[in-house]
Amino acid sequence: MSDKFGAMRPAILFPLFGETRSLPGVGPRLEKLIARAAGTRLLDLIFHLPSGLIDRSYRPTLMGAESGRIATVSVNVLDHLPPRDRRQPYKVRCSDETAAIELVFFHADADYLKRTLPPGQKRIISGKIERYSGKLQMAHPDYILAPEQLAELPQQEAVYPLTESLPAKPLAKAIRAALEKVPAMPEWQEPTYIKRAGWLPFADALRAAHAPKSEADLLPTSPARMRLAYDELLANQLALVLIRAHMRGVKGRSLRGDGHLKARAIAALPFTLTEPQMQAIAEIEADMAAPTRMLRLLQGDVGAGKTVVAMCALLNAVEAGTQGALMAPTEILARQHMAALEPMARAAGIRMALLTGRERGPARDETLALLAARKIDILVGTHALFSEDVAFRDLGLAVVDEQHRFGVHQRMLCKPKGSPMFW
Repeated sequence: MSDKFGAMRPAILFPLFGETRSLPGVGPRLEKLIARAAGTRLLDLIFHLPSGLIDRSYRPTLMGAESGRIATVSVNVLDHLPPRDRRQPYKVRCSDETAAIELVFFHADADYLKRTLPPGQKRIISGKIERYSGKLQMAHPDYILAPEQLAELPQQEAVYPLTESLPAKPLAKAIRAALEKVPAMPEWQEPTYIKRAGWLPFADALRAAHAPKSEADLLPTSPARMRLAYDELLANQLALVLIRAHMRGVKGRSLRGDGHLKARAIAALPFTLTEPQMQAIAEIEADMAAPTRMLRLLQGDVGAGKTVVAMCALLNAVEAGTQGALMAPTEILARQHMAALEPMARAAGIRMALLTGRERGPARDETLALLAARKIDILVGTHALFSEDVAFRDLGLAVVDEQHRFGVHQRMLCKPKGSPMFW
């Protein structure tokens, strides 16, 4: 595969990483619109799940049809009423044995409508029925079918999130084509657990999620979506385990500080560090001094002082002659960290800077230049730290706050920034 994670994928999944333009009917314009709504790969399409449902099973007579409701009715085409003024709608009159209805089309192609709705023929129409000036109307029916095509009409139709100018039907067609590329895969979950949960196999659950039969099927708690969510979470965690195992097998760097920066920072604190904090700092420094890469999770309640412990670890990296990075999931949290840690940085006499998506232009360029020249010791920021143009001179430690908010892909992107120990 062309991207850096291709070697980690089983070959059976390669087709799902193909581009959407490989699907029938997806040209350059539709490809761009689909990319805005879902993504560029077949994988993005198959996980672009429905957000709504249209029920086309309501099949009343015209006389009994409820106004404002989606209905599917069988009608006889009577005649066409082209407008005298092009600004007016084109109308086609139809009827069943109980009443008449006008099909209304704006900016119509008359030749197309005459072929699709030939007078004297029966047609199945499906769309929203309204009453206007005492008459039944249906503006731009969703479906117009000959009686022998009735099997092509879905009883329940999935509604997908769209973007401006993206038509619903071409998107749905592309998603159906992408689903056909999903291979038959062996079950990887424990059979007893699958049976107890009442879940379908993965591929069947994926197709069921795209074919909801009721509003309940759209809920996150529906069996099909629960199965997909469970697989996604498990796959993410397994990928992290594999990455950790690989990284632990790679020779790391021994980062051993002398404690002078940490001592200045701690002395400036308006409180005394607790015994658990001191123990955590000692364990982290021991891991950093080891020749293998550190992968550590620091866990504690809100207000337990995790950020101070993180800062002490970052100062240890700076003492060892490298740089540090602190990544937060949101700009607000990144700025809070910056404000909270600046007094410690000043007391230690080190240079700390902030980089988020808001920093642009000359200010951003200056920060990047200082970072590359190692005139910034610790960089605090958001996902902006993952940008390709962010280059550390020598990144020794990366601290990720709220690591569950960052995926495997984002953490892997840190690797080219240097040879950091992850926390």
